[in-house]
This record gives sequence, structure tokens and C-alpha cells, in this order.
Amino acid sequence: MATLQTNDRIPTSGQLLIEMLEKRWEKYLAELKRCRAEFSNEAVHDVRVALRRLLSLIRLLNSISPRPRLRKLSRALKDQLDEFDDLRDTQVMLAEIGETIKELPQLKGFQDHLEKAEKRLLKKLRKDVRNIDLKEVTRRVRKMQEMLKEEEKDDLAGPILQSVDDAFLVVRQRHERIDPAQPATIHRVRVAFKNFRYMLEIAHPLLKDFPLDNLKRMHDYQSMMGETQDAEVFIQTLADFDASSSALEPVRRHYELRRTDAVSAYLKDKDMLDDFWRSSPEVIFPWEKTE
Repeated sequence: MATLQTNDRIPTSGQLLIEMLEKRWEKYLAELKRCRAEFSNEAVHDVRVALRRLLSLIRLLNSISPRPRLRKLSRALKDQLDEFDDLRDTQVMLAEIGETIKELPQLKGFQDHLEKAEKRLLKKLRKDVRNIDLKEVTRRVRKMQEMLKEEEKDDLAGPILQSVDDAFLVVRQRHERIDPAQPATIHRVRVAFKNFRYMLEIAHPLLKDFPLDNLKRMHDYQSMMGETQDAEVFIQTLADFDASSSALEPVRRHYELRRTDAVSAYLKDKDMLDDFWRSSPEVIFPWEKTE
């Protein structure tokens, strides 16, 4: 298992935040530029991920030291992210149909409906992406960089880890309220887990012997929950398209079974959550436990 080696460069907490802000801001700008130039499915996906990672850093900074400018920046970035949601769901459903339409030819009408929706969303989003005004967001990011440089020598490791503790607590609370009959409860865990995961990506250089394999395992854990949500979105969108058609009944049964299987697969491994972080600040991390 790969770990953060003791001879690796370990930045101070202040340096870490400065470096992560520069890295995530530059990544977002690069992905936005690429998205404006080519506007492919991959480019849209990558700018969404860059936005989420930048947003998680802003939330981390705001939890360490709440400031009005950070809340305003967070809202601005969240508004951008929300613009991509409908297109993402539509493209995921179209990709799924492409793999199953031979087995379920009844999907053809739904496929045509989604392709029209995708075309409409692409036209709108392409325009929206090109019209994003970065002046105010850039100004707030620059102010934040100046603030962090003034605090570069401060020991912020404790507040950073406390913020990760708080994010993980939200995940655990939602995890404890999972109801297998209500897939939305799994989605609520997934939303909180994303925030925790992206925060831990920031904080892990501060942790001695952190198992780097955990980063991939967390991605895979999140993906298991995503399978449930994707099936749920498909079923709900299909119902909105035509809730009464008997011809679509085989399709509904297929995706209801897909959702059931996805829920079962997640429930089987849901307690892997305990491998990723400590249950409270008073206990050791899972990777520090000895056999």
C-alpha cells in the first residue's frame, strides 16, 4: 500500500493552502479555457471536477476562518456548477441507452427525446460558458491569496484537520440514516462524501503515513453510490417522459432492477467508510491501527 513517505517534502499548513489554491485555481482556468474551445463531453466533465475541487477548498478555508468574501465566492462557483447538472445527467442517460438499446428497443423514443434535450442544453451551456465573467471571481481569489500569504507562517494544521473531521461527521450522520427503500438517502451520503473526499485530497499531505491508495478507494466508494443515483435519475426522467406507456414497462423493470442491484452492492460495502477517516478527533486514524 502506497503511503506518504517521511522523506517526502511536507509543506507547512500555510504553504499547503497557498499551493492548493494556486493549483486548483489554475486547473479550473485551464479546464474552462479548454471547455470554451472544444466543448466536448470530456471537457465539460473536467471543468465540473475542477469546479468541485476549487469549491471544496473555498469551503475548507471558510470553515477555518469564516469571511463574507469566501461565502460570496462559494456561491458564485456553486452557481456555475449548477449550470452543468442537467447536461451531465442527460449525457449519462444517453450513454446508458447506447449500451442497452439493442436489448431494449423500446428506448428509441426516449433516446430521441434526450437527444433533443441534449442539443438544447448544449446550445445554452456553450453560450453560458463563453459568457462567464471571471473578473469578480478572480478579484476574490486574488484577495484570498493575499490573505493566505499573510498567514503563511501560522500553524493551521489543527483547524484544517478539524474541518475534515466536521465534513466526515456529516457523512457519518447521513450514513447512519440510510434507508435501503429510499435511494435518496444514499445520494445524500454521496453529496456529503464528495465534499469530505475533496477536502481530504487537500489535507492528506499533513498526515504522516497516509495511505495514498485511499484516494482511489474513496473514488471507487463514491462511484458505487453514483450507480444508485444514476439509475434513480433514469427512472424518474423516464417517468416524466411517459409515465403511463405500457410499452415502456420492460424498461422500467430493467432499471428498477438495476437500481436494486446498485443499492445492494453499496450496502454490502458501505461500512468501508470507516477505513477513510477517524470516527472522532480523540481516536487514531484507521491506517495507524496495528493488527
